[in-house]
Amino acid sequence: MSNQTESCLVGLVGEGVMPSLTPPMHEREGDVQGLRYLYRPIDLLELGLPGEAVGSILQSARTLGFNGLNITHPCKQLVLEHLDEVTPDARRLGAVNTVLIRDGRFIGHNTDFSGFAAALASGLPGAALDRVVQLGAGGAGSAVAYALLTAGVRALDLVDVDPMRAEVRAAELGGLFPDSTVTARTTSELPQLMRAADGLVHCTPVGMAAHPGAPLDLELLEPRHWVADIVYRPIDTELVRAARGKGCQVLDGGRMAVGQAADAFRIFTGLEADPERMRAHFLELVAAEEVAA
Repeated sequence: MSNQTESCLVGLVGEGVMPSLTPPMHEREGDVQGLRYLYRPIDLLELGLPGEAVGSILQSARTLGFNGLNITHPCKQLVLEHLDEVTPDARRLGAVNTVLIRDGRFIGHNTDFSGFAAALASGLPGAALDRVVQLGAGGAGSAVAYALLTAGVRALDLVDVDPMRAEVRAAELGGLFPDSTVTARTTSELPQLMRAADGLVHCTPVGMAAHPGAPLDLELLEPRHWVADIVYRPIDTELVRAARGKGCQVLDGGRMAVGQAADAFRIFTGLEADPERMRAHFLELVAAEEVAA
């Protein structure tokens, strides 16, 4: 985008996206930067469409003059076959969550991984990365693990309630990062894993409003650990509160949410977003939700 006088039309494609905080975050940042920015959720459940409809939605978006689309569950893999170009990182991850529409072409990016990488760098600068335990090896977990290994984690222990999923993910990541050690682990190994770990990253639904609780025995946390959570509804999960209470360095889930939104904003507009300004707005939105609830 050549200048700030142009408009930007963006959408979010996925199931259950109507309550997403991403559209208001993008629109507010556009407002502050003097850009006419319109961001619309395109909810597959509301429209009665399957994930496989993402290809035709892309075509329609191009016809209607959209600048791009964010893509979420269940379309991050399904969208790949419809793209003209995919960034190397998104190709290696096998998932795209941001599609730029430019000169009639669809260009796929992954800002889940880059958003977490930015959050880690800004929110936990200088964090020790020799050995990290990650809980959850699903879709979000895959992007986070990729970001951790890109950031220089030397040994990553992947723990998942589904041992086969952890095995598959560890093998994939180990192939992509041969200089690091990626190992599938079980929840029963957590006590000894945490004794050896520098940090803990949490990538499961546990702690969300609909799935309250803690994802591990909180007694395993030590003040020397850093702790990162990707759950942001609520921001202060049980894990985040406990970690702060023990004196750990903490990265709350809002950091990743803002990081991926800031990266997508730059891709769509060519303008640099202000992550701290976006985070302040994001925290306002979450606080308003909690008051309403």
